[in-house]
Amino acid sequence: MTDYYEMLGVSKNSSDQEIKAAYRKQALKWHPDRNKSPEANEKFKEINKAFEVLSNPQKKQMYDQYGEAAFRGGMPGGGAAGQGQYYQEGPFKVYTNFGGGGGFEGFDFGGFSDPFEIFEQFFGFQSPFSRGGRRARRDIYELELTFDEAVHGVEKSTVIKGDRKTIKIPAGVDNGMRIRFSDFDVQVAVHPHSDFKREGQDVYLEKEISYPFAVLGGVAEVPTIHGQVRLKIRPGTKSGTTVRLRGQGVPYPNSSRRGDQYVVFRINVPDRVSVKAKKLLEDLKEEI
Repeated sequence: MTDYYEMLGVSKNSSDQEIKAAYRKQALKWHPDRNKSPEANEKFKEINKAFEVLSNPQKKQMYDQYGEAAFRGGMPGGGAAGQGQYYQEGPFKVYTNFGGGGGFEGFDFGGFSDPFEIFEQFFGFQSPFSRGGRRARRDIYELELTFDEAVHGVEKSTVIKGDRKTIKIPAGVDNGMRIRFSDFDVQVAVHPHSDFKREGQDVYLEKEISYPFAVLGGVAEVPTIHGQVRLKIRPGTKSGTTVRLRGQGVPYPNSSRRGDQYVVFRINVPDRVSVKAKKLLEDLKEEI
């Protein structure tokens, strides 16, 4: 028999706030968008069912008295608790919206109108439950993109509900961004880049330069998301010096504007040097 307290990691004497905090922790841990294990979807549903019961004083009292058997065959007050579907369709993950009228209606979820509303805060997509009754069925498709595809835009062809569709993703979308189409939504999941680090529409890149280059200065080839640029390095550049390249960042979706790129210089100090190089460095030390 399922123990709802054990599932959330709380005790019977836990306060409402402790139950809410434990639920949020477990829900974030087992959400299928984050947890790729096969059991994540079922575990996620069980966690929501446990919270539905323990967050409501009347249901909690019934559970403490009769256990899980008190809720078999449907939740009191309006049919079985609504459960959504999560499945794979082509390159997409699909979250099928939940029907209205389930057992989640009318309960206090700690500042959220329903348990999934926390994912609008943490993951950026809208709650699948309605605020005031039934809402139209709408599927959410998660589409994985490479860093370059998200930056420059891409078209993906796939079959959705038996129809072949071309999904056009505009340049500049970011991880978690949701795009609305006629009868479904697409939420993008962007893979990180090995060199570029993105913050909004700005891009950061660490560029290694040699110690002599940092002392004497010169011109270096620096990659951007739009191609190579030649960047002048001033003599006496210190490690951590940051240079801003205006307009070399990520485009804003459906706009001609772009963010900036920031180049952070790191001085490459070799582990070993030749005898000649060591002599030159010793002479330099005397000069400084």
